[in-house]
Amino acid sequence: MRYQVKLNKIDQVYAIWCPALPGCWTVGDSEQEALDKIKYVIKDHLEGLDGLTKNAEFYYIEVK
Repeated sequence: MRYQVKLNKIDQVYAIWCPALPGCWTVGDSEQEALDKIKYVIKDHLEGLDGLTKNAEFYYIEVK
């Protein structure tokens, strides 16, 4: 899958996060390092979600 990520240089590091997956963020010393690291963060996040939802029941709720 493809995910949009946002990259921002802050001082001497590159912060990167995935807006579609709250909590998925990391930093790198270079732009490329940050891009490489976020791939692992996203993969780990998705694997964790998969483990949580295997036997779960899903419901739809309406929020007003």
